[in-house]
Amino acid sequence: MNRLRLTIQLLFTIVTNGYVYGFMNGKIYQGRLKYVCVPGLNCYSCPGAVGSCPIGALQALLNQRGFTVPFGVAGFFFLFGSLLGRFICGWLCPFGLVQDLLHKIPLFKKSKRLPFHNVLKYGKYVVLVLLVCVGSLFLFDGFAKVPAFCKFLCPSGTLLGALPLLGTNSQLRAQAGGLFYWKAGVLAFLLVLSIRVYRPFCQYLCPLGAVYGWFNRFSLVQVHWEKEQCISCNACQRACPVALSVEEISTSAECIRCGKCIGACPQKCLHFSAKTSKPLLTKNV
Repeated sequence: MNRLRLTIQLLFTIVTNGYVYGFMNGKIYQGRLKYVCVPGLNCYSCPGAVGSCPIGALQALLNQRGFTVPFGVAGFFFLFGSLLGRFICGWLCPFGLVQDLLHKIPLFKKSKRLPFHNVLKYGKYVVLVLLVCVGSLFLFDGFAKVPAFCKFLCPSGTLLGALPLLGTNSQLRAQAGGLFYWKAGVLAFLLVLSIRVYRPFCQYLCPLGAVYGWFNRFSLVQVHWEKEQCISCNACQRACPVALSVEEISTSAECIRCGKCIGACPQKCLHFSAKTSKPLLTKNV
């Protein structure tokens, strides 16, 4: 399961960020595919990105003059959220992959959560409301509205967008100022923290994870628990990278459906399934 997930994460990242010419020349792809959002946190300004980030698209609509109801992006969230929920975070997000790989580095004592997790986990909802929504509507730079999350926080944009562009464009490097160094500091902090704590950005700050988490209880793809076969050994909870109990797996907004619980269950009573249907992956997985 872990090998399958890593393969899909790598392939999806390569496909959605495969504009090699952009990386070589510091140019952002601006073809027709950029009008299409990809489901994960994938920076529009990444030189290799062939699609747009749904959070960035939401901010772009909120940044327009007056107020435009973002029906298109809301429909996108509803479609992918109702189909997959936070499965997208676990399998299809490039920045999630970066954090997964960093956490494998054999440094520091590993931790699944930060202290005060039950309070800090609501940080991603605060970011969604204050930076993505309110900030994009009411923060101005001169007469233009500001895409607050992208401008002030997004570590994916710094890692996959700003750094590659600065590396190939001397004029941009000359213009880098305090805001860039702030975001570089945020990125560095999260990358180092990811070595010790599992996916800190996903657990505590990601507004996209906050959106998809709302759909976890009723999305089509679920991790199904056959309760009658369970022997309460808690192997699934020990394997879960965010320490969810078997009752919380899949239904919790924190579950990214990585599948580690499925591989750890000795009774094979956990499996991926379509909601109210037969398993998508059999007990032999």
